[in-house]
Amino acid sequence: MNQSPQTHFKNTLLTVVGQAFDAAGYTLVDRPVQHAAGQFRFVKPLDGGLMGFIEFQLLSYTDTEWSAGMPSRFRVTLTRTDQAEPLTASEHTAFIQRTLSALVVDDFGVNILPSAKHWWSFRSVEDLGKALAEAGHLIIGYGIPWLAGDLEPDG
Repeated sequence: MNQSPQTHFKNTLLTVVGQAFDAAGYTLVDRPVQHAAGQFRFVKPLDGGLMGFIEFQLLSYTDTEWSAGMPSRFRVTLTRTDQAEPLTASEHTAFIQRTLSALVVDDFGVNILPSAKHWWSFRSVEDLGKALAEAGHLIIGYGIPWLAGDLEPDG
């Protein structure tokens, strides 16, 4: 049975970063409708009644489209809020939201990615694993400490 691109992404995502996210206290929110749309959200309760969210947004193409030169891609958005949903407006001064690439490139000045508007692209299973590993390392090194308030950019 063939897996949908979203199911394949979810399985690869959990294989590559699942244990590290579990160890950091982040769990995947079980929302099949959002998963089918390519949205995968991890959540963790933080100190002070806040919630930390790590969200992957997948734009996928089929194998046929890959062979025509159309790579699939994903980006990562990080949110800290006092709300149960990261897109709910909040008056809380601790509400922050950044894409992982903007956090790393713009806020921390680490030019490891091509731009602050970077999407990780992939054309194969191997490419996907490498892209998720790269994003995962940046999430563990920058995103999770930033969400917790333990790591702030200079200035």
